[in-house]
Amino acid sequence: MGHRLSQQAPAEWWAALQSGARAAVLSPWWAVSVLSAEKSFVDNQLLGSPRLNAWGLHRWRVCTSHVLAARRRARLTDLLDGMDASTFERNGFIIKRNVLPDDEFQQLRRQVLGHRAPARARVHGDTVTRHIAVNPGLLRAAPGLAALLQGPLWNGLTRYVAACDRAPMACVQSVQTHATLGDHDPQTHLHADSFHPTMRAWYFLTDVGNDDSPFCYVPGSHRLTPARLAWEHERSLRGPAQGDRHAAHGSAHIDRNDLAALGLGHPARLTVPANTMIVADTFGFHKRARARRPTMRIEVWARDRPRPFLPGPTDATLGLLGLRDHRVDLGWAVRDLAGLLGAGRNPWQPCGALAPDAPSPPGLRPVADDHSR
Repeated sequence: MGHRLSQQAPAEWWAALQSGARAAVLSPWWAVSVLSAEKSFVDNQLLGSPRLNAWGLHRWRVCTSHVLAARRRARLTDLLDGMDASTFERNGFIIKRNVLPDDEFQQLRRQVLGHRAPARARVHGDTVTRHIAVNPGLLRAAPGLAALLQGPLWNGLTRYVAACDRAPMACVQSVQTHATLGDHDPQTHLHADSFHPTMRAWYFLTDVGNDDSPFCYVPGSHRLTPARLAWEHERSLRGPAQGDRHAAHGSAHIDRNDLAALGLGHPARLTVPANTMIVADTFGFHKRARARRPTMRIEVWARDRPRPFLPGPTDATLGLLGLRDHRVDLGWAVRDLAGLLGAGRNPWQPCGALAPDAPSPPGLRPVADDHSR
């Protein structure tokens, strides 16, 4: 027994020494990241510190980011009409049907679905989400899509909801349910993407019926009420021990009992026809509905996660270098490089040149990453 303890002690000391050295090296970065969009309670020991959060760190980050987002949004009110602004304030999302005249929509749809381009796929449980980057090549092949993304409706709604005056990153997204033998899709659990306002948008190229895995959103859950702030504070006291790996990495999960305690209702199931746009603040609680049968829905998908503690956009350098329309490709390349250097694996797996409505290739597997949404 004594011999076994004598063998365990050096191993424990060595592990403690490694942990201390890592903390010493990363502490400056963790401190700087307090004023960033970093949200993980696991990867940043300051953000995940129950003691610091008891003193109000997470509460301060949530409150301050929302105050600054409201100020940025106030400067963008001329980008949309008063009815859309009121709808967003009430619900946290905006739905626009019949975005284009039917002949223009059908032409755009043919252009996009007829374009083969390098695609990446990510496995969420039994669901495969596939992206084709909206880049200059796709925009040349689909001028109807270019006109939509450069138009006032798309730009007004996405910039206002994101509280950031820049064009969002966009992909053509195909969501294929029951495509693998994995567990349930984690995106079908109600969650919030981050601690601050963020934006996601969908322009649907296919009809989304009740069993086509529609987007679901809890109306009004984007508002930072006293009850929501107290709930955020309470969960921050658990630090990394959130009971779910996605929640531990900053994507808060919630159940129906907690929704009721926050004074919120049931999620709205947003079934819509093709040629409809939905733009939502994903600080609000949302999910993808479970499909009971294999389905595929196709949409132009966009997101923006602005730096929450800065007064405006931070991609001026990309604009000067002419790389703003290459952000998706650059993001994939950076994550591929990180994987080669042993700094994590890119969950977005190459799957060759595909059209958006092509079936997903076989052999795709879930890849562990930072669990970001």
